[in-house]
Amino acid sequence: MNIRILGLLAVLHSATLVAMAHPVAQGAMEISVRADSIDIRARVSTEEAFIAEAFDRKADVSTTLNDVWRRHGQYLLAHVHLIADGVPLAGQVAGIAPPGKTTREDRITYDLKFDFTKDRHLPGAIVLRQDVLNEFIFAPGNRWEASYIVRISEQDQPVAEGLLFTSGQPLRFTCNGNVAGAQPAPGLNQRAMAMAFVHHGIQHILGGYDHLLFVAGLVLAVASIWDLVKVVTAFTLAHTLTLTLAVLDLVRLSNRIVEPIIAASIVFVAAQNLFSPSRSRGWMRLAVAFGFGLFHGLGFAGGLLSAMEGMAGVAIITAIGGFSLGVEIGHQLVALPLFGVLKITRVYRSRAVDPEWIPRWALRVGSSAICAAGLVYLVAALR
Repeated sequence: MNIRILGLLAVLHSATLVAMAHPVAQGAMEISVRADSIDIRARVSTEEAFIAEAFDRKADVSTTLNDVWRRHGQYLLAHVHLIADGVPLAGQVAGIAPPGKTTREDRITYDLKFDFTKDRHLPGAIVLRQDVLNEFIFAPGNRWEASYIVRISEQDQPVAEGLLFTSGQPLRFTCNGNVAGAQPAPGLNQRAMAMAFVHHGIQHILGGYDHLLFVAGLVLAVASIWDLVKVVTAFTLAHTLTLTLAVLDLVRLSNRIVEPIIAASIVFVAAQNLFSPSRSRGWMRLAVAFGFGLFHGLGFAGGLLSAMEGMAGVAIITAIGGFSLGVEIGHQLVALPLFGVLKITRVYRSRAVDPEWIPRWALRVGSSAICAAGLVYLVAALR
């Protein structure tokens, strides 16, 4: 396979990313602290490798997919920084398992090994930082981001799991080896884990333009706070249901189906606002919010499906709860201000001849813009 074919794959893959509209690649890491090294097994998405390859202007003229996986291993090693007792450790890529070998078709497994110096014992304080994909711009003011769900073990004994590792959220832990003053690494800290996933859910939504457009389309048509509560509740119940079922591996649906339906939901809601405003409220709109919300929940699951593989039941519940709450907070950060502005315009125009002129104008213009954006996503998702 030459660079032209690889370029085509990258373009097609990038089209899917545009349709998904989420500048976040998700994966998982298992960190093993041993007597003479710290080993990291990273399960990363092919999406992450393709993004790095597509933006890398130093890529070879002729290449194969195996070359892509190999180069991404070196890229990952250069962007994962391990500091032990204040001293950076040099690492190496000890192994690569391409997609479809010992991993899922959309996952690559990398084994990174960080050896201690010969004159050192097991370190006490360990800090792990990463800036994977951060140098690449997804949209103005919105950079790509890679996030990982992490499990930590020491001498093959599990000591922590469910940790969220992002560029803005480094990992810090201590070892229980022969180091004076070192404390055992904590187990599952449900509160810290929940807060981390709340933050992750908020970021996921604020960076996911497709979900925001759908919510905005719903909110533009509501006339009262009670209408807003009902339509948001219907959407929340639906996406929480399918998100939970997907992460628990009870429901699976290909992104080739989910993403076009999510894009179509944006177009449908906006078009309904424009051409059938009488049906944009009441039971018909609640059915639309719930029905399409089921597919949005599968979209929210995304990389969490693979990243959560092997996690304990309590950790999965905590992660789902925190992430769902963060998703809902992200929605309300858009829905409430938008509803507030529309409400203010109705009050401001209450003494005018046509008090609904501004809200009606906002509905038409806003829905037209949302419909156009939805069509762009739909075309990209169907390619």
